[in-house]
Amino acid sequence: MRLSQQNLLQNKSFINNEWVSEQSGKTFEVTNPATGDVITRVANCTPKETEQAIEAATKAFEVWRKKTAKERSAIMRKWFNLVNDSRNDLALLMTTEQGKPLAEAKGEITYGASFIEWFAEEARRVYGDVIPTPLNDRRIVVIKQPIGVVAAITPWNFPISMITRKISPAIAAGCTVVLKPAAQTPLSALALAYLSKEAGFPDGVINIITSDNAAEIGKVMTEHPLVQKFSFTGSTGVGKMLMQQCASTVKKVSLELGGNAPLIVFDDANIQQAVKGALASKYRNAGQTCVCANRIYVQDQIYNQFIQEYKKAVTSLKVGEGTQPGVEIGPLIDEKAIEKINRLVHEAVGKGAEITTGGNNHMAGKLFFQPTIVENCNQEMALSKEEIFGPVSAIYKFDTEEEAIRFANDTEYGLASYFFTQNLARAWRVAEALDYGIVGINEGVVSHAEAPFGGMKESGIGREGSKYGIEEYVEIKYLCLGGM
Repeated sequence: MRLSQQNLLQNKSFINNEWVSEQSGKTFEVTNPATGDVITRVANCTPKETEQAIEAATKAFEVWRKKTAKERSAIMRKWFNLVNDSRNDLALLMTTEQGKPLAEAKGEITYGASFIEWFAEEARRVYGDVIPTPLNDRRIVVIKQPIGVVAAITPWNFPISMITRKISPAIAAGCTVVLKPAAQTPLSALALAYLSKEAGFPDGVINIITSDNAAEIGKVMTEHPLVQKFSFTGSTGVGKMLMQQCASTVKKVSLELGGNAPLIVFDDANIQQAVKGALASKYRNAGQTCVCANRIYVQDQIYNQFIQEYKKAVTSLKVGEGTQPGVEIGPLIDEKAIEKINRLVHEAVGKGAEITTGGNNHMAGKLFFQPTIVENCNQEMALSKEEIFGPVSAIYKFDTEEEAIRFANDTEYGLASYFFTQNLARAWRVAEALDYGIVGINEGVVSHAEAPFGGMKESGIGREGSKYGIEEYVEIKYLCLGGM
């Protein structure tokens, strides 16, 4: 891997604006999922280093919170510019450690940087209120203040945008951050930390802890009394456990958890538009996103037409190492991911489903899987209940609009959903009936810094991005001025 800025490749944790190794020198390997090659070894930090980072963030909070919103915004703008200027290197770094195609990685850098830019601007718009008083001798004022030290844990599937989506609103509000990236993809996080130092953030405002022991580090973050806010993106099961741990100190919590996104194609849809949207939603990042179309429901009348066009699109997808020209599907993240895909597909076939495209490991390597279509799926299959997290389309037939909505809502998850129709009345009816925090109407890619991202039911708590995102990092304080 040849970077034009070699300093972007770091292998130590980042605490108080310094590069820090684990005290005894322990490290863990970071590998390229496409080749299995070891990229580097990274500091394997412990609760001790995590506590050091929390203490540094606590000290920095007293400095950072006193800076004006304009001052914080200016430093964030420098960080945004540095990330944009380093786009090619950051994309290559991401593709090497995570596996996604280089074009997708570049898209993620742009998307990730957009959160820095957006919240640099939102820093200056954290408004309070003057409330009409019920009594003439007093005045009621509401102000918003930064909550304090924020601890965050991010996943491997979007190793830069998931970080900037959490850090940016926190620091814009005046908070300081201690973040643990996924053990599979720490290098992107450390590169962001390097650029944050170049941008001029004060010591301790941003801290990155690398470790392959997520449970150990997570316990410190969730139970430490100096941490006031905890943010996590990952599985629902782990999120529930971390939420329980946060209860010990009654922390404010944001959780972006699992998904089981339905994508509905009605008989009045534009077929080409629906195929394009389903393909983008399902196969982006090799299907490894929490908002992927997990279940594709197609109305009886247009089923054959949709499937014919969809198969053409899926079979044309190019699989390979992400740095190769034209590649659209990279490797899965690890062997557990491959095992899960095979289990889900084989279980579905055993219950009557039919593999009509793909269905096997790909010859590109042991972590590659063929873009796959499984038809004749039903609600009882594991494909319908678990996040697939791979390049497998599970296809279902439905008859009526009411049936489609019932099938779509038949899950404990409620993150993202999609449907395609040219009927305006149906668009409103279905959008309001779907129990999901995000609804894509005639669109398969819906994430933007300007829009609120988050789920309902067991898909999480809170929203990231948009004007609502910064509210997760402030406390509302009521001032009652008497004797007026």
